[in-house]
Amino acid sequence: MTKSSDNTAAPEDAARPHDAAVQRALVEARDEILVFLRQRLRNRDEAEEVLQRFSLRVLERSGQLRDVQTVRGWLGRILATTIVDHQRAQARRHRREATIDSIDIDALPADPDAEIDATVCNCLYRLLPTLKAEYADVIWRADILGEPRDRLAASLGTSLNNVTVRLHRGRKALRNRLEEMCRTCSTHGFLDCRCDELPLAAEGATATAKSVRAPAKSRRARKDHP
Repeated sequence: MTKSSDNTAAPEDAARPHDAAVQRALVEARDEILVFLRQRLRNRDEAEEVLQRFSLRVLERSGQLRDVQTVRGWLGRILATTIVDHQRAQARRHRREATIDSIDIDALPADPDAEIDATVCNCLYRLLPTLKAEYADVIWRADILGEPRDRLAASLGTSLNNVTVRLHRGRKALRNRLEEMCRTCSTHGFLDCRCDELPLAAEGATATAKSVRAPAKSRRARKDHP
């Protein structure tokens, strides 16, 4: 990732929200999660529904990014609980509709598992290059790789306070990107989704999903990330 040459950009951001590259990153990040949900739930419509609920929760709770320990864990927790809430609702619905084997729906795990964690990392990996390099670097190392801040400061040749400031500003920029991602629709464009008015809108989402890299490939690429 390189720093933007546009000195007029907002201090927390390296690229304008409507740049084509940023829009593409937003759509791909969103579709990274959608592909995972389709694999996990094995139902396209349910995956779309859970993605919508996840997006809404991120928008509602984005202010928490000031206080969470890591963005990675915060997103993973929201995604995990959204999936579990959906599964519990489905189980209750089936229980009302037919006699089925008894299951303890309240015992369903609501913590991120390895697949959720990998999906969140891949999503963030797509969004970070749209931030200023100095912010993307500290977020990647502190929030995703879990590098201690004091060690990060030493390697950068700066103070712990400076790293904390960069991380705070970087999270603010990333929060903006996450909010934009949650309002992005791969079918109808950027910040202009009308899927709820079109019954067949979900059909178009499969086209952009093809551009999503396999998680394993993303994990290999992360080794060379800032």
